[in-house]
Amino acid sequence: MADSPRSAPVSFSEFEPVTTAAWQERIRRDLKGQDPAALAWQTPDGFAVQPFYHREALAELGGAPAPQVRPGAHWRNVPTYTVPATEPGHAAIDRAANTLTRGADGAHFVLENAEAFDVDYLHQRLPLNDTYVGYTVRGGAAGLVQRLADTGAVLRGFLVSDPITRHAPDLKVQLRDLADAVRRSRSWPEFRALGLNAALYGNRGATVTQQIAFTLSTAAAYLSELPNLGEVSVAEVAAALHVHVAINPSYFPELARLRALRRLWATLLHAFGVPAEVAQRLTILASTATWSQTTLDPHTNLLRVSTEAMSAVLGGADAVSVGSFDSLFHGPNEFAERLARNLPVLLREEAYLDRVQDPAAGSYYLETLTDQLAREAWALFQRVEEAGGLPAATGLVLQELHAAAQAQFRRIATGEQVVVGTNRFHNPHEQFDYNPKRLLRSREFDSTRATYPTEVLRLATALHFERREKKRKRAAVVLLGAHTNQLILESFLRTLPEQERPELRDAHPEGTLSVLFSSPEEATLMYATPEQFGRLARAISHVPLDEPTFIPPALLTADLATLQEAVRVFGFEEFTVQGYSTEDVLARLQGRGASHAPGR
Repeated sequence: MADSPRSAPVSFSEFEPVTTAAWQERIRRDLKGQDPAALAWQTPDGFAVQPFYHREALAELGGAPAPQVRPGAHWRNVPTYTVPATEPGHAAIDRAANTLTRGADGAHFVLENAEAFDVDYLHQRLPLNDTYVGYTVRGGAAGLVQRLADTGAVLRGFLVSDPITRHAPDLKVQLRDLADAVRRSRSWPEFRALGLNAALYGNRGATVTQQIAFTLSTAAAYLSELPNLGEVSVAEVAAALHVHVAINPSYFPELARLRALRRLWATLLHAFGVPAEVAQRLTILASTATWSQTTLDPHTNLLRVSTEAMSAVLGGADAVSVGSFDSLFHGPNEFAERLARNLPVLLREEAYLDRVQDPAAGSYYLETLTDQLAREAWALFQRVEEAGGLPAATGLVLQELHAAAQAQFRRIATGEQVVVGTNRFHNPHEQFDYNPKRLLRSREFDSTRATYPTEVLRLATALHFERREKKRKRAAVVLLGAHTNQLILESFLRTLPEQERPELRDAHPEGTLSVLFSSPEEATLMYATPEQFGRLARAISHVPLDEPTFIPPALLTADLATLQEAVRVFGFEEFTVQGYSTEDVLARLQGRGASHAPGR
């Protein structure tokens, strides 16, 4: 491009060049004999990251890759607003209009019912010709685009529906709807009607490699399928694509992920015969991840979203959406939204992170990491394509996601992966800014997050100790989740001196759920099959067995005798740790010490 800045060599002539051998010798000396190779670490994706990179790293890549310069000079600060199915969105639209006067550059609406969204009120409060607006919907994409077109505005922003990623049951109908949406938006060069919901992968525990690969597989599916409908060309589909990603706190890998995605995006579109300049116009919305958010010591979420937002803008996102630190347990509120809105403003106005495009370009480490991620992601993408591509290979994708999430749950349980305030440096005397009982009962409580197994145990245990101290007569059963007893066991063993640790064994049979039975006198960890828990939940909630819409809540309460009998009748089994009672396990995990040790 004629207006692209030319890269110029940077020279520090006053410093003598230092060879790789000299650096390695200095590292060995500073380590006092320790092998520098011992400092290498394995990423969750399975490849090694070295503690030291030098100019030879770029030589191995064939020289420094060209910087990734985007057509848009600046990234946007775009808060996200969820609109419930029963509302027309007036409150969310008013909040968005207000934030546009206080540092926001656009708005992203997550619509649970696109048909109910008041487009006319939107255009009145946020003139669509001048405002960057995104929409995420679960259907009705073409209808929403048509109603937006009827306002007479030339839209700027994006639309995310992505029936392939959300496994829509009526996929053929949804694909035709998407093709229609792309066709109706042809006259809007700054609007992308074919957004990919890659954030779903990041918010379900996928590794960075998996997120890139599955995003490419989804894009390949649309590039292959939509032109077959006879309404849009491959070039039009490619030009309409947009990617919504979730950014987790792994700072450098997340930064490199966006760079690797853009690199592979060009490769993918080239395979479909699309000109390179179309690939350069890819737009990316990066949201801070819900996967990494916590309810314990929740102000630490502000630290996480700060690193996530920095990774996003330094990695090349076109728009950034920072979530509220208390969104897991509080509704929308001015204080939390103000903090979230101001964080990108600080990164731009105080840290000047919008002054340079692709600041990672030329970094020995980040260029190498970008290349490694690109290679690994392309290999996984090819595996998915060999399995039939999406949606045919959905089973393979879900299997990979499950394995990655379980591995991360285990790393958190063992302390290998530190979550400050949750599994390390937590406050045993924390006073919750919410009602734990109400939170556990809420269907809105996100149980898919990385820290949920640790959180729900801490919350359930806090309720148990409160119940015992206040001598409350009712009892409770709390659903901790699948495989959670194994994670509890590993977390508990970490609190013991090594000589006291019993032999590690499976905490419960494969496929069973972990629960905590809490009475005024004691707490007992148990396990049950999903069918057993469902029947108990229906019995306690007085719901008929043939009621198809019932979803068992995580917290069930009743009088002690009723719950004791229900647990016995429905066949719940007790989980034990040799030599320790459940009370000992819970006390240690709550930081209260232990009442006894084996053999005492």
